[in-house]
Amino acid sequence: MFTIGGIALISYLIGSVPAGYLAGRVAGIDIRKFGSGNIGATNVVRVLGKRYGYPVLLFDFVKGTAAVEISILIFNSTYHAEVSRELCAILAGVSSVIGHSYPVWLGFKGGKGVATSFGVVFGLIPVAALIAVVVWLMTFGTTRYVSVASMTAALALPVTVVAMLYLKQLSGPTLLLFSICLAVIVIWRHRSNLSRLMRGTEPRFERK
Repeated sequence: MFTIGGIALISYLIGSVPAGYLAGRVAGIDIRKFGSGNIGATNVVRVLGKRYGYPVLLFDFVKGTAAVEISILIFNSTYHAEVSRELCAILAGVSSVIGHSYPVWLGFKGGKGVATSFGVVFGLIPVAALIAVVVWLMTFGTTRYVSVASMTAALALPVTVVAMLYLKQLSGPTLLLFSICLAVIVIWRHRSNLSRLMRGTEPRFERK
């Protein structure tokens, strides 16, 4: 039980490292006071450009993958049951996304959790992560809305897992439940974007 609690805490702390906020501080601003006010990579790109935004995107992605891999290392040094190891990895992934979305360092006001979610899925189900990335790129290329692309990719994740279960590429319902929970978290974090989309005020990334 201590190991499970420790994995959850460590993963939360990994996810809670506010890369976007730190990038803003390096640039001499508080990113929360510019653009959408979000600390995620999308707002950093809009406000500070690719020079700051892309490293933030990569760092947020790595947080999710690192949480999963570290949880497996901790588990392997303590237990040996394969199913329990999967559950620990899923717990670590969800905890890191929660940490990113609700970091203790910033009053529990963080990013949307998309890049970190991709990192988690890549650590758990690489094929599903790649498909979600393709869905994101296609949707963004068509709509130019980051929020729409992110939510569509999140919804594509459980659909992909169902397909993989049907094709016997995965076994058991655990990863399906995980993918549904992750999609719900991502969409919930985008509820303000949904409101702006309905009002027609959601900003697009214009082609240059």
